[in-house]
Amino acid sequence: MPVRVGMGFGELPFSGADAFWDWIDLLEAGGVNSYWQSDRIASSRVHLEPMVALAAVAGRTKKLKFGMNVASLALREPVLLAKQIATIDYLSGGGRMLPAFGIGSKLAPDWEATGTPTEGRGAKSDEALEIIMRLWKGETVDHEGRFFKLKGARISPVPVNPNIPMWIGGSTKAAVNRTAKYGTGWQAAFETPEQLRPVIQAIRKTAQDQGRRVPEDHFGAAFPFRFGSPDDAPVAQEMERFEKRLRRDPSDYFIVGDGGTILKRLAEYADAGATKFILRPIGADDADLMEQTRRFVAEVQPELDGVPIPEHARAA
Repeated sequence: MPVRVGMGFGELPFSGADAFWDWIDLLEAGGVNSYWQSDRIASSRVHLEPMVALAAVAGRTKKLKFGMNVASLALREPVLLAKQIATIDYLSGGGRMLPAFGIGSKLAPDWEATGTPTEGRGAKSDEALEIIMRLWKGETVDHEGRFFKLKGARISPVPVNPNIPMWIGGSTKAAVNRTAKYGTGWQAAFETPEQLRPVIQAIRKTAQDQGRRVPEDHFGAAFPFRFGSPDDAPVAQEMERFEKRLRRDPSDYFIVGDGGTILKRLAEYADAGATKFILRPIGADDADLMEQTRRFVAEVQPELDGVPIPEHARAA
């Protein structure tokens, strides 16, 4: 059950498309496990639409895996979303697409911007998951639900990977239940190791009570990192934005130091039960972001297999 690390962003931090592609090429050449694109529709800042971005990344790369972190189900039509994901999986050869879903933050501007009510977004997401799973199995779907009414819905191609994963995000009780019922993986958002631990334990128990099991190597965490000092200007800027957005002290979430500092944090998360990661490099500009990523590839990635995974973290 090895530790594996991908990278991703919400807001695009690069000066333009060329710099973004240079970075994607670095992930591919450096053997980084995966690229993850967050979901935001309405924004004055540059946020890539995840399905379009992942399709482009699929065409650019041969080895790199990719996923959404996470797609807001209540903002999307499930038949189209199932078709988009299956198409990307098909064109990329299968096995590289890592779908991940959530209900979407109530604070996001996307709801008002698209005229979508937030009420019932959890139930709507659950209904969408049911539809997507059936479509991916090749079923013809007739569905009369609270939010969706379908007749004769079917897609082709279905995912090449017959065991295409179903990652779920969120740490509320409803999200725990959703993961236990539908998920084959769970992705944390801004949780520290100690905040993450009880969520993973709850998912394990809830899934077990339902006669299911989320694979032990399919619990994920995320954090921003920088090789440098907490006094570096990019760190202060990112922390200020984080605190303003989430009204939370960022000092226990941002990891700044050297390769050993990052590996120590990965081990702390592994002790809590997470072995898959989405990390975000913090940089001042294109060159700095590239250098941060190069240092990760050179100094941290070769040591990932040595991150200890305690027996209690493996136990269901």
